Amino acid sequence: MKSLLLFFIFLLMNSCSPKLRQSFSKVSLPEKTWVIFHPFKAKKAFLISKEAEKIKDSISALKIIGNDNNGGHLNAFKHSYWMARLTQGIGKRAAFSLGKAHEKGNYKTYKKHKLEDGFLPDKQSTDMDLFNNRIGINIGKSNKKTSKKELIQQLLDALHNGELRILKKDSLGNFLDCEYKIIPLDSLKGKWDTKKCLIKSSE
Repeated sequence: MKSLLLFFIFLLMNSCSPKLRQSFSKVSLPEKTWVIFHPFKAKKAFLISKEAEKIKDSISALKIIGNDNNGGHLNAFKHSYWMARLTQGIGKRAAFSLGKAHEKGNYKTYKKHKLEDGFLPDKQSTDMDLFNNRIGINIGKSNKKTSKKELIQQLLDALHNGELRILKKDSLGNFLDCEYKIIPLDSLKGKWDTKKCLIKSSE
């Protein structure tokens, strides 16, 4: 099965543009598998993913929700926007499965002690992403024809109303457990299941 998958990946990479091939080579095996099963949606998904990163950077520059992309409001917004736009572009099921594949890839990244966006993945961060993915999918499904500008505002409203999830931190950026105690950084190193605490995005 694995050799067959690698063969399909080889064929796909050789039929894509150099830019797509380069990006494809960087994603995880679960995401590569998703591409194999969604060959006609993969290019649009790639373009929307790039778009989501640009929107995230623009929102960060505006400083309206901060610039914390490690369990903060910006991270929550990015995932919900990514999924909302994917739902608009490739459908609910394909968007959901790609989001799930991405998080499976994060677990493999953790097992290899590699970083994702500069940080080591963990279970609580994954739970946060999956929760925000679902909210983004639901908003995207309910707003199939909504413009990007209107979609951004709806997601920001959802963020401010506490519909998304973030990880609890203090004003200095230290992670807190659910009892408001600082989690020592040493206790987070190399652990998948940590004491990080998921809270509503309005808190």
